[in-house]
Amino acid sequence: MSGTDTKKAVVSGADADGLGEALEDEGVEVTRVEGVATGESLDAAGIDDADLFVVTDADDATAVSIAKDRNPDVKVVFYAHDSLPEFAKGQADLAVDPDLLAADVVAEELV
Repeated sequence: MSGTDTKKAVVSGADADGLGEALEDEGVEVTRVEGVATGESLDAAGIDDADLFVVTDADDATAVSIAKDRNPDVKVVFYAHDSLPEFAKGQADLAVDPDLLAADVVAEELV
């Protein structure tokens, strides 16, 4: 990605800790998945050309494989208090507990 391109992120989950907002503060174009993350909702959110797929709720971890299927190059970031389910661990690029790193710190590192 060149320095003039705007990074794009799809955020799935309630995002109570504000990683989506922190990414926006860093200049990332953020689209949020409404409701449960499914193939249809991920497509509607633009997963096919997203740079980041941010999962903020363990209940949406099943969407990781769908996102990777739609966009093999998307970087998967799991930012939640719950543990990342075993089945999704191999596809996640980064898993962070919000109690350990604040959203603004994570966002800065992702950009």
